[in-house]
Amino acid sequence: MTQGRLTRRAVALGLGSLPAAALLRSRPAAAAPVTLRLSSSLPADPNSAHWLWYDRFAASLKAKAGDAVQVRYFPDNQLGKESDVVGSVKLGVVDMMISGSSIWSTLAPEIGVLDLGYLFPTMESAGPILDGPAGSQLDRIFSDRIGVKVLSWGYSLGGRNVTAREPAATPAAMKGKKIRVLPVANFVATLRAMGASPTPMSLGEVYTALQTGVIDGMEHDAPTILAIKAYEVAKHVTLTRHICNPQTIVIGTRAFNKVPAEHREAFLAAAAEATAYQRSQAAAIEAKALATLKGNGVGIHECDRAAFRSLVTPLWDEFAKSYPATKPILAAITQA
Repeated sequence: MTQGRLTRRAVALGLGSLPAAALLRSRPAAAAPVTLRLSSSLPADPNSAHWLWYDRFAASLKAKAGDAVQVRYFPDNQLGKESDVVGSVKLGVVDMMISGSSIWSTLAPEIGVLDLGYLFPTMESAGPILDGPAGSQLDRIFSDRIGVKVLSWGYSLGGRNVTAREPAATPAAMKGKKIRVLPVANFVATLRAMGASPTPMSLGEVYTALQTGVIDGMEHDAPTILAIKAYEVAKHVTLTRHICNPQTIVIGTRAFNKVPAEHREAFLAAAAEATAYQRSQAAAIEAKALATLKGNGVGIHECDRAAFRSLVTPLWDEFAKSYPATKPILAAITQA
């Protein structure tokens, strides 16, 4: 509206005694956009579980809230290592984080329940279970013990399998094999129960360790095996699917309070839409990765999953005894 038109409108409204400039100054200023930072340890790649979620979330949020709330993605540990970022999200230094659930057990060990072997029958079964009572109980641990909000539970791109220089289809074949694992208590315990000699190691060291024989194999999902080219030095993938822990999308309490009240519903709806999309794509991405591995000369082997599971499930009771708060969570998961 031009200054002249504004003046004429002011006269019509009985405000003619006010200068036009004063009327212009009295108009409420538009709220500045809120910008949040989301940390990820993975690259901004279409085959990354993290990017898959974020890309859909950002598009959905823009459609629902315009530019009022924006989330910037920082891949490849640009905001720090996961072990540091969890504390930064708690303190409000970093706004959001997407990661495997395991890292949060460093702040609340009960969350490690999700790292127990053979807890979920498949990756696809984890989502509906965590959308129910089990997830609600875990959400409260995140909120009450850590002070952050779980936006949703996404999928890893398939269960974790054993990739090695030889097949590992039975506990006898696994016995004594040095298998790289995440340095997480229940990962180590699970592989040990399966018969392996678990060897914690950073992912960046794995290729050379396989190449030189320092380790016999590693455990991870198929897209990761493809991405780090582990198939060049380990020609067998055994579909143990021993751990199907979820991806966890978390926002700090302070960060969530930055989201204007009128846009919070849109923000949460965008997160839910992104999670549904990511879940819908995970199985196809895993299948494509396995097919590519096979095309690169990798043997893909089924295994005696029941035998492995029978060795691992006693760990569930041991964990519940150590952390009684997880007993109802385990019950909700296993009875779902």
